[in-house]
Amino acid sequence: MLRVYNTLTDCKEEFLPIRPDEVTMYACGVTVYDHSHIGHARGAVVFDMIRRYLAYRGFRVTYVRNFTDVDDKIINRANEEGISSAEIAERYIREYQKDMAALGVERADIEPKATEHIKEIIDLVKRLVEKGHAYTADGDVLFEVASLPAYGKLSKRKLDELQAGARVEVDEKKKSPLDFVLWKASKPGEPAWESPWGPGRPGWHIECSAMSQAHLGESIDIHGGGKDLIFPHHENEIAQSEAATGKPFVKYWLHNGFVNIDQEKMSKSLGNFFTIKEVLENFDPEAIRLFLLTTHYRSPIDFSDRNLQDADRARRRVYNLLQTVDRLIAGGEVDENAEGEGVEDVRQEVEAMLARFEEAMDDDFNTARALGNLFEVVRMLNGVLQDLVPEHTAALLPVLRRFREQMEQISRVLGLFREPPDAVLKGRSDESSREIEERIAERLAARKNKNWAEADRIRDELAARGIRLKDRPDGTTDWEWER
Repeated sequence: MLRVYNTLTDCKEEFLPIRPDEVTMYACGVTVYDHSHIGHARGAVVFDMIRRYLAYRGFRVTYVRNFTDVDDKIINRANEEGISSAEIAERYIREYQKDMAALGVERADIEPKATEHIKEIIDLVKRLVEKGHAYTADGDVLFEVASLPAYGKLSKRKLDELQAGARVEVDEKKKSPLDFVLWKASKPGEPAWESPWGPGRPGWHIECSAMSQAHLGESIDIHGGGKDLIFPHHENEIAQSEAATGKPFVKYWLHNGFVNIDQEKMSKSLGNFFTIKEVLENFDPEAIRLFLLTTHYRSPIDFSDRNLQDADRARRRVYNLLQTVDRLIAGGEVDENAEGEGVEDVRQEVEAMLARFEEAMDDDFNTARALGNLFEVVRMLNGVLQDLVPEHTAALLPVLRRFREQMEQISRVLGLFREPPDAVLKGRSDESSREIEERIAERLAARKNKNWAEADRIRDELAARGIRLKDRPDGTTDWEWER
């Protein structure tokens, strides 16, 4: 039974979508005025993983992730560069897609842009005005928070407390400092669209409500985003959506935790951020994805070179095992009646592997526990294969094949460990590879002739060049660059 933590109710609940076997899911995307940072990567990887697991569990998922392509920051960037806001937006949408592809984040089923939904936005604002939840002021349209007594239910903030603590701003247009803009009157030089209230552009909050309703309907199963969006963005989405439709907007609200640097939330406003492209210059994209999934999605995660290096080492240990397993499977013949020391214990652990993975993932998509369980099996099998004698290989092959089958399913869900092991472990396919293979062949010949001193000398020579040799139970030797 899949259980998810719902921010709205502050507890884990059994996941029961509105329509059996179908899931509608919306995640807030990025505002495209600059390169995305590693905090954006976390949210994208998290909801990519959630979507994959829901599909693995047999649900038909329709996933929407939007782009905010009209915003003050986009306009300011366009003015600085002397080009249009549309050109800025398109540039950084392309860059975002490149970053996501590198991290193994699949494209959403629908990736709408705010500027493509101006009609739907205007229609939604009109409904709110007609129902008395919004008012006009000098070309702007604002949502009247006091018109919705349930306001604050997601962030657990009471309306009277918000009003008492609100900073009084010099804005004669607003009936209350809490009221927020649905439609902005245009200023000279800004993008603008015609509306019943004059030329203008949408406010930020209304975009997501309009795009979600346009593509998924008035009530959806999952809405996701970072914890920083709970208030005011998601709170305002609930207010304007439910005020307009009279229906529950979202059944399950899921929020990922922050990426921290030196115990402080990473953000562009604080200036302590790293772009995805900067991190990709120094670390393998799969190592970054593994790092982002080794912590439960709701918890904060500490970004550091050391943690990324640890993730890369863990990733390579998995590939080391997969390489050994693949070679043993390719070169061996299965003997179902063969016996081997300790094989039954290994078989039991491998058979339980997928069930343990599902148990962890069913507990609010707990990738930290799922990966911890997987690494335990990897450690066990690495130990078994290190001491494997040839006569026990045939008995172990069915277990290794079962392990590989289950790894394929786990890999599809996590988006990890799907590359050819040889390519990952060598990692530097340059002209020196042929020479390294020749030196390894010379070492194998020396070992065959029991010239241990020469074999050790070649090993030490290669080690000094950053090349680690691995002698395998099937009599072959493989190598990898140390990182």
